[in-house]
Amino acid sequence: MIARMNPLLGKLHPYPFERLKALTQGITLPPDFSPISLGLGEPRHATPELIKQALIDALPGLAHYPATAGEPALREACVGWLQRRYGVTLDPASQVLPVNGSREALFALAQTVIDPSRSGATVVCPNPFYQIYEGAALLAGAKTAFANSDPKRNFAALWSQIDTATWARTQLLYVCSPGNPTGAVMPLAEWQMLFDLSDRHGFVIASDECYSEIYFGDQAPLGSLEAAARLGRKDFTNLVALTSLSKRSSVPGLRSGFVAGDARLMKSFLLYRTYHGSAMSPPVQRASIAAWNDEAHVQANRALYRTKFDRVTPLLAGVLDVALPDAGFYLWAGVPGGDDVAFALGLLAQYNVAVLPGSLLAREAHGVNPGAGRVRLALVAGADECLEAARRVAAFVKAH
Repeated sequence: MIARMNPLLGKLHPYPFERLKALTQGITLPPDFSPISLGLGEPRHATPELIKQALIDALPGLAHYPATAGEPALREACVGWLQRRYGVTLDPASQVLPVNGSREALFALAQTVIDPSRSGATVVCPNPFYQIYEGAALLAGAKTAFANSDPKRNFAALWSQIDTATWARTQLLYVCSPGNPTGAVMPLAEWQMLFDLSDRHGFVIASDECYSEIYFGDQAPLGSLEAAARLGRKDFTNLVALTSLSKRSSVPGLRSGFVAGDARLMKSFLLYRTYHGSAMSPPVQRASIAAWNDEAHVQANRALYRTKFDRVTPLLAGVLDVALPDAGFYLWAGVPGGDDVAFALGLLAQYNVAVLPGSLLAREAHGVNPGAGRVRLALVAGADECLEAARRVAAFVKAH
């Protein structure tokens, strides 16, 4: 007899890159152009030496089991960074937990928060969105509801699309600021609105802030804990912020981040993660301490992105509907003709440049797929490679 699998797995959608891979099967790549990928949002800047050295120096720690709660020194480093970055004060013993990257935590948090026995358990997400939000909701036994982004409002999510009855069933709200893929940053007034809704209906807000340190002006993006503190919400009730070193410090392979916020939620989350077996390796903890305690490499990393966006954005703005985002390392570009999939396939077939169709990052909601007609371009490669990709995109558009 064949064992039965968890039926909720059947509700999962294929990941965008799997869908794109299937669409590109059979395409013969042009031999005259070397491949350039702007599709995958994987940081490719060099890993800072101080992080690598801290990792090497801590290798003897592999001889010990790590605690799920992490070393006190790591929790201190996390809350120290939060104080310097956002001006907020948290208790390292009860309000912060190290995690193996924000992706792991975004998924696990839903399994901690959602009560599937409650009728109509719902998770609200922005749309387009990071696909982990939806997968986490479905595997926790919840339904999903989407708030579409509005290009007329700098791609802000239209939370007004969620009706009162849906908010009443909502147990978890995912927000992403700066946004993936749009780069939009949520202002204080938007946080106030969401906090008011959370107070009224009792849902948890999970704020995905992994792009917070890549921005282009002098003003750093507002964070959720900072917004809460400004609004007098000192205990961070029903609020959890999640962040990561992957983008900030160009260490996606380190798999290191932390969650911080409501102490009650942190207690339950620690219990879940203790059984889940997701403690961070001791050498990774030591490398993370070095990373959170240093800002010089972050400033240098940010300068590299600023240089790329300064060079690439004007060139692409001449042929696509695109502008410099608030933050993040993506350009969210409208394509001529409005067919994002055809645009991506044609660009790959003729110029060997990979981009991600926006419709694959969204779901049809409220009668429309808000990612349709746009592509996501990740400026993660070196400046020269990104500029060459932009030239090819411009040539492709002009040829068609």
